[in-house]
Amino acid sequence: MRETILCVNIDHIATLRQARGGVEPDPIAGAVVCEDNGAAGVTVHLREDRRHIQDLDVTGLRDVVRGKFNLEMALSDDIIAVARAIVPNQITLVPEKRRELTTEGGLDVGANMKRISEVVRIFHDLGVVVSLFIEPDKRVVDLGRETGADFVELHTGTYCNARPGAEVQKELDRIIEAAHHAVSIGIRVNAGHGLNYRNLSPILATPGLEELNIGHAIISRAVFTGLAKAVREMADLISTARPA
Repeated sequence: MRETILCVNIDHIATLRQARGGVEPDPIAGAVVCEDNGAAGVTVHLREDRRHIQDLDVTGLRDVVRGKFNLEMALSDDIIAVARAIVPNQITLVPEKRRELTTEGGLDVGANMKRISEVVRIFHDLGVVVSLFIEPDKRVVDLGRETGADFVELHTGTYCNARPGAEVQKELDRIIEAAHHAVSIGIRVNAGHGLNYRNLSPILATPGLEELNIGHAIISRAVFTGLAKAVREMADLISTARPA
């Protein structure tokens, strides 16, 4: 069984910087703190509107990140060109809408099969691992495998927003069922979106779970505790709560 790793999404360090248009806080410095305190990698989403992470951040992070550098990106020629130039360890293809506050739901794999398959081939030729951010649905998992992607990242946002009780359990069951199916057909499993220190533990029972991408909750806690402590607390939660 592979160990579940934590990749910290540091987009919102850049959000704070962009609020004033200056140079602080620096996401690159933040990446170093994250890796020094238990993160196995760093995730950023280079959005088409460049609302937080900028091209220079991505270039700088490629030189600094020691573990996995995961670049979230839309199926955009502009962003694909940036990714091809810097060659991250992993790309995660995500849907993107200009007016959304954060990513809303999973990638529509069925409607974009040809384009996704082309992008998978492009990055495989560069030695880059490809993950697809999808809804926890067996049919979509099947489509993800057909594209040639290495991973599916199961969208946990609906689970995180569900009402306590039966609704939460229903969403958790969907995630676990989709992960079981992914493992059975040979595509690897990541998860993320909306996870925090309170709702994470049940997700750690997800079959085959290799990577968690968590950002907003960590950066929010860091406002009060400091980034190093916030990352350590999340990394410790993952390492101690995951079932044997």
